[in-house]
Amino acid sequence: MADPDVISDREQYVQISKTWRDLTDIVSTYREYCAAERELAEAQELLGDADMRQLAETEIERLQQQLDQLEQKLRILLLPRDPNDEKDVIIEIRPAAGGDEAALFAGDLFRMYVRYAERCGWKYEVLSAQETGIGGYNDVVLSIQAPGAYSRLKFESGVHRVQRVPATESSGRIHTSTATVAVLPEVEEVEVQINPKDIEMDVYHSSSAGGQNVQKVATAIRVVHKPTGLIVTCEDERSQLQNKEKALRMLRAKLYEREMEAQQNARTEARRSQVGSGERSEKIRTYNFPDGRVTDHRIGLTIHNVAGVLDGAIQPFIDALIAADQSEKLRAEA
Repeated sequence: MADPDVISDREQYVQISKTWRDLTDIVSTYREYCAAERELAEAQELLGDADMRQLAETEIERLQQQLDQLEQKLRILLLPRDPNDEKDVIIEIRPAAGGDEAALFAGDLFRMYVRYAERCGWKYEVLSAQETGIGGYNDVVLSIQAPGAYSRLKFESGVHRVQRVPATESSGRIHTSTATVAVLPEVEEVEVQINPKDIEMDVYHSSSAGGQNVQKVATAIRVVHKPTGLIVTCEDERSQLQNKEKALRMLRAKLYEREMEAQQNARTEARRSQVGSGERSEKIRTYNFPDGRVTDHRIGLTIHNVAGVLDGAIQPFIDALIAADQSEKLRAEA
């Protein structure tokens, strides 16, 4: 890190700094482990002293528990890491089965992730949004910028199901609807090169504003990536340049995710495998309003506070999903 050539290369310096931080956690934990081993050996030597035996036995029990905890922590720290864990994220939310109620639920999920970002003190912005006019969304794309955001939110990908009485339901009948969530790592321009010849860009009038705010100048952007057929649109900004920049950010994320899928078809967090078709049976989590509970079906965790969860209190699910993923990887390594 002190090498002048490294200091002058910002990208290389940032990468080496990250490696140093990662290694620091491992090294400091290992040093704690070695210190505890030395203390344990000293305590075991005292077992032959009748006056110190009881104290030594108590100390040995404490140190053995500490060693077990440190060993488990080291095993987790030494697991292969997802190279995307430190990246910012792009979250795409779309209604699936359920019509207008699914669009309303997509809006609830969007606000849930916004509130979670606010609780964490993270910066966020809306990249694209197609509102339904009744408080829901046909499509909404959110960017969250924070170190490690992907590591905490990647398990949110999949089909989310809601069971409740819609506001439009006069008979009081409970409906079941779904929305899909895709969490993509946001990538830098240097990580995904887009050949200008491979994209087709259309400019059109935004449909998001109304009344006196109807724009007379076409600023909305539609980008088509011809080699893959991927299409992204952005019309939220009043500047054509800003909409173009956001659209290219979304396209880079989608191209990167597609490349990762091609390289790692077995990835459990791959969008295609987790999001599925949006059918009600393909759910990762259910938000049940009549019972006031939220259940994550992958880990069997239920929290009886649906209002709180939708207000962004999703950390217990995130912690449990990370722990379950680590346990699975430890079993695979054994």
